[in-house]
Amino acid sequence: MKTVLLIAFIGHVLCGICDCLLSYSPNGRLDLKGALKSPEKMREVFKDYPVRWSLLSIMLGVYAITAFGFGYLALSRWMEQYSDTASAVMYISAVVFLISIVVHHIICGLVEWLYVRLGRTDQARAAALEFQKKTIATMVVGYLGLAAFVFTLFIMVITGKTSLPQWACVLNTLPLMIILLPTKLPAKGNIAGALMFLGLFIII
Repeated sequence: MKTVLLIAFIGHVLCGICDCLLSYSPNGRLDLKGALKSPEKMREVFKDYPVRWSLLSIMLGVYAITAFGFGYLALSRWMEQYSDTASAVMYISAVVFLISIVVHHIICGLVEWLYVRLGRTDQARAAALEFQKKTIATMVVGYLGLAAFVFTLFIMVITGKTSLPQWACVLNTLPLMIILLPTKLPAKGNIAGALMFLGLFIII
C-alpha cells in the first residue's frame, strides 16, 4: 500500500511537470487567458513556444496519470474495510476520473501542438479552439469524478469512520486546492494531489 502511495505521489509530480510544459515557454508563463481574446495575442504568446514540449507533455503525462491512478484505486480498495459503499463510490469515481483526465490531457497537448505546427494562423486558432470546446466534456466529467472521490474520502476521515486521525482530512485534494487556489502556483491540482498522497504515505 505504501509503495503504491509513493508511486502516486511521483506520478502527480511528473504530471505537474507536464502541465508546466503546456503552460510555459522559454520566455516565461504563457498568458493563455489573454491569448483567447484575439488571434494576434495568441500568435504572440506562442511565438517562441517549442512545439516538442507539447509532445513530451502528452507522452510523459499518459504514464504519469497511470502512475497516480494506482494510488486512487488503492485508496478505494483500502476504504473497503470501513465501508463497502464508500469504497464503491471511490472506485467508480476514480475510474471515471482517470479515463476522462488522460483523454483531456492528450487533447490539451494536441491542441497546442496543432496550433503551432499549422503556423499559428487564424484558421489554425479557430480549428484548435473548436476542437477543445467540443471535447471539453472530458475535463468536466473527469473533475466531477475526482470531486466525488475526494469528497467521499474527506467525509469518511473527518467523521472518524477510518483508522486515520480526524485531522488527516486535510490530507485531501479538496481542502488543499482551497488553500492553493489564491496562489499563482502552476499545476495546482497536481500539487494538491502530490501532497495528499505524500501525507497519506507518511501516516498510513
